[in-house]
Amino acid sequence: MSQTNPPPARFAHASKNPPVSESSPSNPFRFGAFLIGWVFPGLGHVVSGNAKRGVYAMAGVLTLFISGLLVGGVDCVDRREDALWFLGQAGAGPIAFGASYANDAFLKSGSAAPMIEMPSYPGAPKITVSSFKGVGHSNDFGTLLVFLAGLLNICVMLDAGTREPGSDRPTSGRRAGDAGPRKGAAAATTPTSTTPTSTTPTSTMGGA
Repeated sequence: MSQTNPPPARFAHASKNPPVSESSPSNPFRFGAFLIGWVFPGLGHVVSGNAKRGVYAMAGVLTLFISGLLVGGVDCVDRREDALWFLGQAGAGPIAFGASYANDAFLKSGSAAPMIEMPSYPGAPKITVSSFKGVGHSNDFGTLLVFLAGLLNICVMLDAGTREPGSDRPTSGRRAGDAGPRKGAAAATTPTSTTPTSTTPTSTMGGA
């Protein structure tokens, strides 16, 4: 009688470990760091222990703010004539109110420079402005830069209120903890390669 060999066994691949989901507890919003960040740009991060991030944020906001004053003049911050623009500029903190006060106290009062009369239509009231008043596109660009500085500082304040204190300080335990899951994940996602053995069916011959 002919004898047949059983079919080759099927090799099961190693099952991949399911990813472990780690849920981080939600951090409470820190109103103290948020308000201190409005007092001066980046200060909220500094008092929270994130000094490096605070210095970078401070440099970015102050660069935009000072560039706007240099391009458009101090009068590009005016809480009375440009009230809508000032809503965004006020996000930069007390420095925006200080620039507006300097505009009222020195330029509009005529103490910093003589006042000149602007041309107007016949019968219209006379308008006098400071000879140092910025006009044209330069004043518009300055207003926009200070406005962007205020919006940027609002984002910085929100980050200071939500960021964990001291998160910028690298620690050896944190780095070791980051390296551990990477090795485990790499080992878990590497499939086990198996080489199936070839089987040769045995042929039998029947004799008379």
